[in-house]
Amino acid sequence: MYVELKDVSKQIRRSPILNHITVGFEKGRIYGLKGKNGSGKTMLLRMIAGLILPSSGQVLIDGKILGKDMFFPESIGILIENPSFIGGETGLSNLSILASIQKKADRKDLEETLERVGLDYGDKRTYRKYSLGMKQRLGIAAAIMEKPDIILLDEPLTALDDKGVEAVRQILAEEKERGALIIVACHDETELRLLSDEIFYMQGGEITDHEILEKDREDKP
Repeated sequence: MYVELKDVSKQIRRSPILNHITVGFEKGRIYGLKGKNGSGKTMLLRMIAGLILPSSGQVLIDGKILGKDMFFPESIGILIENPSFIGGETGLSNLSILASIQKKADRKDLEETLERVGLDYGDKRTYRKYSLGMKQRLGIAAAIMEKPDIILLDEPLTALDDKGVEAVRQILAEEKERGALIIVACHDETELRLLSDEIFYMQGGEITDHEILEKDREDKP
């Protein structure tokens, strides 16, 4: 799995959102996106997910052009902004509804996923009664439940307590080991450095710096 952006720019109402971005991401690695609000992190994730198309340039998924050869990546899990769940349904029921679309995950998969994020699959509370932290955990569960090739997470640590943050660290390590390509946007640089193999710094819709972390260098022969 390889995701590549070639000279990608995006304008909305003539305002530049992303400017001439060329970057590549490969499977089995965790990439961090660091930048202030409005720097372009979320827009970059939306671009890779196929939720928006570039004004110029190309987004390629294993060599196939997004928006031309395919509308969306074939195997992707996303947590971007506020996920839409049904307020009157339980967490398990919400995941079951989502899983029924592609039929890649069965009930056992969903139950195991809820346990991984620290939720009780037998909890009868409906989504509208969830705390903010529980809602965030369910959003992460939805992103990983089908074992996708690409995982995009926008501020996944928001509203999580220490136990929840540790669970996310463990989950991302496991998904990386499985071979997933993972991109995480996070404002907390300390956490991002713990999670990531590489960090791309963004400002004004541009990638201004790129860092390969020392822990990653030490892992390589």
